[in-house]
Amino acid sequence: MARRCLSIILAAGEGTRMKSSMSKVLHPVAGLPMIRHVARAAAAAGSSDLSVVVGRDGAAVEAAVRQEVESVRSFPQHERLGTAHAVLAARAAIAEGVDDVLVLFGDTPLIRPETLARARQVLAEGAGVCVVGFWPADPAGYGRLVEEGGELVAIREEKDATAQERAIGFCNAGVMAFAGSDALAMLDAIGNANAKGEYYLTDLVEIARRAGRSVRAIETDTDEVLGVNNRVELAAVEALWQDRRRRKAMLDGVTLQDPATVYFSHDTAIAADVTVEPSVVFGPGVSVASGATIHAFSHIEQTSIGPNVSVGPFARLRPGTRLAAGAKVGNFCEVKNAEVGEGAKINHLTYVGDATIGAAANIGAGTITCNYDGALKHLTEIGAGAFIGSNSALVAPVRIGDGAYVGTGSVITDDVPDDALAIARERQVNKPGRGREIIERNKAAKAARSNSGGAA
Repeated sequence: MARRCLSIILAAGEGTRMKSSMSKVLHPVAGLPMIRHVARAAAAAGSSDLSVVVGRDGAAVEAAVRQEVESVRSFPQHERLGTAHAVLAARAAIAEGVDDVLVLFGDTPLIRPETLARARQVLAEGAGVCVVGFWPADPAGYGRLVEEGGELVAIREEKDATAQERAIGFCNAGVMAFAGSDALAMLDAIGNANAKGEYYLTDLVEIARRAGRSVRAIETDTDEVLGVNNRVELAAVEALWQDRRRRKAMLDGVTLQDPATVYFSHDTAIAADVTVEPSVVFGPGVSVASGATIHAFSHIEQTSIGPNVSVGPFARLRPGTRLAAGAKVGNFCEVKNAEVGEGAKINHLTYVGDATIGAAANIGAGTITCNYDGALKHLTEIGAGAFIGSNSALVAPVRIGDGAYVGTGSVITDDVPDDALAIARERQVNKPGRGREIIERNKAAKAARSNSGGAA
């Protein structure tokens, strides 16, 4: 039978150094609030229940977590009396009984589910407490993990440590797992006989040992347990997340020509044999099928890109864009809420919004779909094999039929039947000599302004 696990995410800190109007844990990494990263890791590690200890923006924090797991409850922490006090805010959830309790922090978005699963495995092997530790380059300021014979015997805060203990490089990351069977008894045994009068979760180590329980520590990477307290640290964590994701993409068969300039979202789905050129940003909700090429300086969000599609350079694909196999969206094009058929081409300097474009259609340079009337959006339909001449304006709602041909520079306001030619522009008029007259008149006006001291 699977062991039941409760994860408690501490998210009550105000994070005033963020200089923000919203809770620290709601700030995004890769487009996802930090606390959702933590909740996602907890769920992936087998947490069946999740409790969030909240302070500021409690309702918003709970709502964010609920997007990852439905079984979530929030508990307010009205006073800040230490980590054990924060955990006990979720007393009602702990009292319901679980096998394992995980304590996490809402501002450590790089924590991996594999690490949490290892901590749970230590409990499954009979330990009462498992502490996650790491080896920072500079341990100053961190609690040291004191081990003897493979057992963790104490977590010693630096101010209380001996010289020998301060020499220990293995430090407390804050993440902890402990047995649910006697969780409340151990938590209630934590006192506040310290300089700050607070209740420290780290005291669980010695309490569990006094009760005859095994206590162990596991090691993880420093990057994984980095917390965020200001915008500088937020940017550092974002960079680490992106490096991790880029590496995974390349190992999965994606070519990134200049990896450091490509930015992924938390949910980017990109297949093997995709090529991504430099300076590409993937916003949320993007999937890219095999064989596609994303050229440089493109920005893509909420878009489905089919196999062997070519995008960019300098393309913007906005929400609702769907590109079928072999389609092409070229340089300086913007596409929004549009379905582009197989092999269709939108090569350059074009806006296509709220449209369907049939297979093998060709959209000429400078074409725009005039989709907005100031109040409502309207649909433009372009049929299979249609040809839209350059610098055309298609005033929606309008349908261009299969195989239709729209003459260059047309303003199309009525439907065009299948296979028809549509020309909607004034007939050209030439007036001999008038061009030279206009040029000379304008030159004279410029010279007169310059002589009078006016701006040229």
